[in-house]
Amino acid sequence: MARVADQREVLVVDDEPAIRTMMTGYLEAEGYRARVAADGAEAIRLVGEQLPDLVILDLRMPGMNGLDVLARIKEIDRRIAVVLMSGYATVETAVRAMKLGAETVLAKPVGLAELGRALDDALAQRQDLAGEQEGAKATGSLRDLMGPSDAIARVCELVEQVAATDLTVILHGETGAGKSLVARAIHAASPRAARRLVRVDCGAIPDTLIESELFGHERGAFTGAVARNQGYFEMAHGGTLFLDEIGNLSEAMMRKLLCALEERRFYRVGGKEPIDVDIRVVAASNRNLPQLVEQGSFRRDLFHRLNEFVIEIPPLRQRRDDIPFLAQRFLDMANAELRRDVRGFSPEATEALLAYEWSGNVRELRNVIKRAVLLSNGTIGAEALCAAGSNGAPAPRPAPAAVAPDPELERVLEGQWSLKDIARETVRQVERQVITCVLAHTGGNRSQAARILNVDYKTLYYKARKLAAEEEGEPVGGASAR
Repeated sequence: MARVADQREVLVVDDEPAIRTMMTGYLEAEGYRARVAADGAEAIRLVGEQLPDLVILDLRMPGMNGLDVLARIKEIDRRIAVVLMSGYATVETAVRAMKLGAETVLAKPVGLAELGRALDDALAQRQDLAGEQEGAKATGSLRDLMGPSDAIARVCELVEQVAATDLTVILHGETGAGKSLVARAIHAASPRAARRLVRVDCGAIPDTLIESELFGHERGAFTGAVARNQGYFEMAHGGTLFLDEIGNLSEAMMRKLLCALEERRFYRVGGKEPIDVDIRVVAASNRNLPQLVEQGSFRRDLFHRLNEFVIEIPPLRQRRDDIPFLAQRFLDMANAELRRDVRGFSPEATEALLAYEWSGNVRELRNVIKRAVLLSNGTIGAEALCAAGSNGAPAPRPAPAAVAPDPELERVLEGQWSLKDIARETVRQVERQVITCVLAHTGGNRSQAARILNVDYKTLYYKARKLAAEEEGEPVGGASAR
């Protein structure tokens, strides 16, 4: 059955005619409009004539290579989703591609199922980005993204006050509360909106790479540095540098960051010439920075350099008026992404949403709604929310003495299980829950369930048979059968 794609347009850029033909046939069968280009120059011309929704781009081509084409496409319109394909991609190439804005990098040969998932994910990211860009043009649109509560209205007032300045801003709030949305709104309402907003997840980059990622490196600066590489500071020149989860930086990196912020000047790793930059800095943390300063785990001088303006983003449990609005917004998004037609929430489901504590904030709410849409027909009920991961009320936390021993943890401590065993068992349990729910949703129709899960029938048949064998107590292999 062809995917319903609202006739989205995909441009295939590859110098091999057979691949262009195969991709075009697949895309048209899935409901997309497809155009093709045999090289980078033709691709840029076609993008300039008519913006596609997505570009499937080969890395190695005569003339311009894929990375050069990617950069030009993002200059034309950075909302265009790009899936890069290569039979020769290295880790460094993948990192460069992601920095330039590629949604994903696929290794050739690419299976059609893998390609289909990549297209769905890339277009979903494009839809989110388009919504954020459109919504971040004014503080009123931030309310459209975060909710109508008085707490969010106060956040919008602070954004409006600080956006026109070059003050450094600290965003403080729990994980998933919306710090990235506020950072984008500050940048979009600032005089720097025409230049880039560059986000750096300070907690996701290893200490051994953070200096090179922030400041770039020269060719030969270390093993594997085969070419000069720009860092995030240079990429943000003229725009905004968003340092997310800044509390995770090491002491050594804090010192270097402080020097760069004080002087607006830095050196690439292995470089001897200073580089001047004009940037505005927004920093975010889910930890209390003044408390970290008092504990000695965050530099006091760096804190005072950053602490020019602070915006507190309240957690979702402190702004429950936003929950129905956000739930409906995420319902609409999930309907579009999953090609469903779920129309709303039962009174019991709404009551459950309002009663739950949402420790994962907006991010948890979005994921729960998305899973509930998959499991529902017509209207989301309380049962679907429970199956999706929310039971409507936080379970009381038992006293330590009442906590039952964790059998998996005991096996680890006794040396019987490795981390790989735990990961394998966790995946098995999640697969069991999802497959069971989807099969129940389809009335046991495995063909329909396979389409929903985007796997082939044989894979689902094997996994379902394996689950049935486990329920009957038969050995099925893996860590659980040791």
